[in-house]
Amino acid sequence: MNNAHLAIYAVPAFVLSMSVEWWDIRRDPQRAPSGRYGREAATNWATYVLGQVTKPLLQYVLPFSTIVAAAAVTPLHLSPSHWWVWVLGLVVTDFCYYWAHRADHRVRLLWTAHSVHHSSKYFNLSTAIRLPWLNPFASVVRSLAWVPAALLGFPAWMIFLLNSLGLLYQFPIHTQRIGTLWRPLEFVFNTPAHHRVHHGSNQPYLDTNYGGVFIVWDRLFGSFAAESEPIRYGLTHDIGTGNPLRVNYHEFTAMLGDVRTARTWRGRIGYLVGPPGWREHGGETPATAEKASAAA
Repeated sequence: MNNAHLAIYAVPAFVLSMSVEWWDIRRDPQRAPSGRYGREAATNWATYVLGQVTKPLLQYVLPFSTIVAAAAVTPLHLSPSHWWVWVLGLVVTDFCYYWAHRADHRVRLLWTAHSVHHSSKYFNLSTAIRLPWLNPFASVVRSLAWVPAALLGFPAWMIFLLNSLGLLYQFPIHTQRIGTLWRPLEFVFNTPAHHRVHHGSNQPYLDTNYGGVFIVWDRLFGSFAAESEPIRYGLTHDIGTGNPLRVNYHEFTAMLGDVRTARTWRGRIGYLVGPPGWREHGGETPATAEKASAAA
């Protein structure tokens, strides 16, 4: 199976899972009011469809891949015929994903894309497919996180495939209908409880739980937070629209506006690579960062 088509082939499973969750929510709407389906779910599907439609255009705009280039020049080559290469590859690519995801929240240029995923005030399975599209600048920078995996000798196609499988793993953890799981699983893997925290826009949840498949990276690098109080979903400042075009480009437009009005080159560069909330005069303050950043 071509991993570029995995998202399309998974649509029937997406629809079935969302239907079950929708039916369960209808039975008990008070259990998790922020999980209900409505206009936000329609926006989620619209952004997903636009992403699939524009994906060939993005590949045309970005024919060069840093991952493919790194895999071509490295002297190391691991054979996918060995089972342990697949296991190691899953761990390594997920480790790379952790740092890419952490950068998504701490580098403004990357946040212009990733904020799309966090912009819904509701949290259910449809939130998982609220993904950015046609943001080539962020895509190029973000792909650098997997260059070490390619240099270690993992084939480029394996890196892409394992990363796609990791993203599919994260689909079912976008739900409020599942509580906490068996404690050893909660300690090692990313679960619905951990990912709910990741999507929280209130303290103490900002900038936490970046893991994709494994949550142990967050435990190791000090970004873990447990679910301890009611979670408020979405951005700290609601964008107030369901228009998929505005949802996709609202933060990118805001970044360009800041760059245009910056008075110094330090300011222009800061608005591109600084964290969300960074200001030209005064840098990033805790209050500013909290207002401008979304749930980690």
